[in-house]
Amino acid sequence: SIHDGPGIRTAVFLKGCPAMCLWCHNPEGQSFEQEVMHWPGKCTGCGLCSLICPEGALSMEHGRPVMASQACTGCGKCVEVCPTRARSIVGREMSVPEVMNEVELDRAFFDESGGGVTFTGGEPLAQPEFLYELAETCRDLEIHTAVDTSGLAGPRVIEQLAPLVDLWLYDVKTVDCDSHISAVGCSNELPISNLRWLVNQGRDVMLRIPLIPGFNDDDGSLAGFVGLLESLDWKRPAQVAILPYHRLGNEKYARLGRRYRMGEVGEPGGDDIDRARRVFESAGIGVRIGG
Repeated sequence: SIHDGPGIRTAVFLKGCPAMCLWCHNPEGQSFEQEVMHWPGKCTGCGLCSLICPEGALSMEHGRPVMASQACTGCGKCVEVCPTRARSIVGREMSVPEVMNEVELDRAFFDESGGGVTFTGGEPLAQPEFLYELAETCRDLEIHTAVDTSGLAGPRVIEQLAPLVDLWLYDVKTVDCDSHISAVGCSNELPISNLRWLVNQGRDVMLRIPLIPGFNDDDGSLAGFVGLLESLDWKRPAQVAILPYHRLGNEKYARLGRRYRMGEVGEPGGDDIDRARRVFESAGIGVRIGG
C-alpha cells in the first residue's frame, strides 16, 4: 500500500469488527470467523458445492449456487471441490511469527521509501493481545507502525498500545451520537474519548473522515468535525484526510451472500469534495484527499 501511512507499506488486515458501518467497503473484515467468497464469473454451475455442503447452506437456483450466509460455517469443503476455483476462503489463522515473516519480506521497500506496516481490518483493536505482540515486534525490529482504527476499544487497550504505535489513522464518521448509532451501530462517545486521550498525549494522529453523501457531507456535519478538531489539545499540527465514499465494495457483499445496504447512494462529486476541503482549510486545518 502507498496510502495508509508514509512510504511503501505492508497492510496487515485483522479480521473482525464491532462496528457495522453501512458503507463498509471491506465486508470480509466484519466477521471474526473464516468465510467463503464466491466468484460468479468463474462458476460453471456444476453444483458440486451444493452437494458437498454439510450445513445445507448452498442451493442451486437457475443453474447457479445461492448461499445462505448465516448457515455457512466457513468449513471450506465447497472450496476444495470447486473445479474452477470460483470459491475461496477469506481469513486464515496466523501466529505473530508467521505474520512478521511476511512483513519482513518487504523490508527493502520500507528502508528505501521510509515505509512500514499498517495494521487495519476490520478493527485491529478488536484483537488487542495479538495486535500488541505484533506492534511490539515491529518496534523491536525498528519497523514504522501505523494502526488504522475507529477507536472502538476500551481505554486500557489504547493506553497500552500507544507507546508502540508511530501513527494513528483514526476514523471519525460523525460527531453526532444519534447519527453514529444509526449508521455504525454504536455510540461515538468511546472513540471520541480515546481520540482526545491520544491527542492529549501528543501521539501522531491523522484524522480520517469518510465523506458520505447524505450522511456527513452537509454544512452542519462538516462544521461539527471542525469543532471537534478545534476542541482537541493538539501537541502537533492537526491533520485530516478526507476519504470520499466509493462503491467498490458493492460486489464483495454479493460474493459473501449479503445485501449491500447503501442502496443507490452515489459517490461524491469533485465539487462536493472541494467544498469539504475548503471548510477545513478555512479553519487552518491541514487536509488531504484520500488515505
